[in-house]
Amino acid sequence: VQLQASGGGLVQARGSLRLSCAASGRTFSGYTMGWFRQAPGKERDFVSAISWSGVVYADSVKGRFTVSRDSAKNTVFLQMNSLKPEDTAVYYCAAALAAQATRLAADYNYWGQGTQVTVSS
Repeated sequence: VQLQASGGGLVQARGSLRLSCAASGRTFSGYTMGWFRQAPGKERDFVSAISWSGVVYADSVKGRFTVSRDSAKNTVFLQMNSLKPEDTAVYYCAAALAAQATRLAADYNYWGQGTQVTVSS
């Protein structure tokens, strides 16, 4: 089972990026898919999650980020708009065998390798 995150890069403040997370090895249609991020010297923080019951966002990204999924392609996306320097971090996708979107990292069973997002001021 693998989760492959991609789409990170360097962008100026107020710019946009779209992250993708491709899952392989099994079907994740019944899983909650989440995004987390970790800035240097900080803990891994919840960003967003999507399940069949709905989506949830961290307050810090609400209104700027949008999570979506393409079950046919076993892929989840994170559209990030109006980026800020404080969004700079390594972004991780994860999968949880949970019916409802969860913010807790401990609930996630599978993790991708992370993709770097750097926002310059």
